[in-house]
Amino acid sequence: MKAIEVVNKELVLGDIEKPEPKENEVLIKVMAAGLNRADIAQKNGLYPPPPGASDILGLECSGVITEVGKEVTSRKPGDEVIALLAGGGYAEYVTCPEYHAIRKPLELDWAESASIPEVFATCWLNLFIEAQMREGDKVVFHAGASGIGTAGIQLAKAFGCKSFITAGNKKKVDFCLKLGASEGEIRSKSIFEKIKNWAPDGVDIILDPVGGDYFENNLSILGLEGRLIIIGLMGGASANINLGRLMMKRHKVIGSTIRARDLATKNKVMSDLENKVLPLFEKKELKPIVHEVLTFSECQKAHRIMEANENIGKIILDLN
Repeated sequence: MKAIEVVNKELVLGDIEKPEPKENEVLIKVMAAGLNRADIAQKNGLYPPPPGASDILGLECSGVITEVGKEVTSRKPGDEVIALLAGGGYAEYVTCPEYHAIRKPLELDWAESASIPEVFATCWLNLFIEAQMREGDKVVFHAGASGIGTAGIQLAKAFGCKSFITAGNKKKVDFCLKLGASEGEIRSKSIFEKIKNWAPDGVDIILDPVGGDYFENNLSILGLEGRLIIIGLMGGASANINLGRLMMKRHKVIGSTIRARDLATKNKVMSDLENKVLPLFEKKELKPIVHEVLTFSECQKAHRIMEANENIGKIILDLN
């Protein structure tokens, strides 16, 4: 089968053996695959796949099940699905545990559908399971125009929460405000003062892909019992911490990734997506945000767009 391999930190289209589904897995004919910043990190040798996962890039896809393992009971050949993957999405075929493949929304095309699994699963895990988001919470999304940011803004609005965003330029900020963010501002040294003005008593949740020197500033804008969820380290892995503030305000700091989570956690997240989030797409309360759809052979261009931070929402590779 055709697959995109990493050779000397470059993407190369080649031929590899088609995977075989294990007893509890399904084999999916990939129609479209979503890009994620984790793909960039893995390409550069900074984010190895979990043990047993494919070393092919790609953490989400849409497609058609063509084969199932002998213990699979919830899916069958011919089912149209979207899937959360530990790897392998940049290929014509990929396997995953049966419960990580959920029904494809009928009203969405393949590319739109492929934009959903990773970002909405990440947001659901971190906002609703880790941070216990509830109606009325004030949430900050750094990199608000990213795939995770645009998903988080919509989920916050749908569940009665305010969201504040930071983004790289005015176009991105304006897009986020139109999407449903309560306030937004271009990234700058003064952004945390802006957030303090928006939420004088502090915010409840911060979803941060930056790390680095954002850490201490994030704690300064968290309110009493606020939750800081660190999902990325684009700004570096080292930071200072004011332990006194952490204790006095009873802050919770949580480091989180979804890729290496155990099967039970991923099963729950994907079940929640199917039962609680996909219906919101059908009601038009949520929508996929796709920046650009590129062909499989344009994978290098797709990565360049993400590396340059040009995208608003998701970049998709079309294999259809």
